[in-house]
Amino acid sequence: MLWPKHSYFRVKIARPVTVLLRTTAWRKCALFVFLFSFLVSAEVDQQKMQQVMQARYGNHGIVLLDSWKRMLDRAKNETHEKKLMQVNQFFNRHVRYTEDMTLWKKSDYWATPLEIMGERAGDCEDYTIAKYLSLLQLGIANEQLRLIYVKAQIGGAQSKIFQAHMVLGYYPTPNAIPLILDSLLNTIEPASNRPDLRPVFSFNSEGLWVGNQSTTADPTARLSRWRDLLARVNEEGF
Repeated sequence: MLWPKHSYFRVKIARPVTVLLRTTAWRKCALFVFLFSFLVSAEVDQQKMQQVMQARYGNHGIVLLDSWKRMLDRAKNETHEKKLMQVNQFFNRHVRYTEDMTLWKKSDYWATPLEIMGERAGDCEDYTIAKYLSLLQLGIANEQLRLIYVKAQIGGAQSKIFQAHMVLGYYPTPNAIPLILDSLLNTIEPASNRPDLRPVFSFNSEGLWVGNQSTTADPTARLSRWRDLLARVNEEGF
């Protein structure tokens, strides 16, 4: 199982990037990378988030948004490990796992942090996005965080059933085994303690780490599909 940074081929994000898009997951990953290259450079407008949450979800949404802000305030002077724990527990405790088709009536929908808090529901990608952006707000360096697509083993160690899943990885040092923040667990474990997860690729706003694969396909051709998400995030105060 290849978890450390040096075990991956890295594609840096600078100018338009060409990477392999042989599967739907690859295309989604490339688009995530472009998406977050915009998001992490933006500041949070808490007043705007408050207004949007009130208008869209009423007091029910405001209660959780205020809890999120208090959690960030409490965690801002803590160690990185405690920041990870508080963010992971916050979303795992307050958000119920719900498939996109059930929640949004779409096969694939990326919820903003405000939406996942307003609905108090989301899938593994939504949890991961919200945790990633929250930890950036707490001052954890972008290069220490990776959104990781994995194949998760379902049904125990002898099971041959795997399903697509996403987790957030925290790298204390560049070549460290990451700590895994997972919507399925409240505890944060080193990846070496998670034999049920098989990493496929990982990314953040700065780069993409993959196996020994390459291509000349251009992911920017599909970027327009996700422009509305960038607009929604901006409208909500990020």
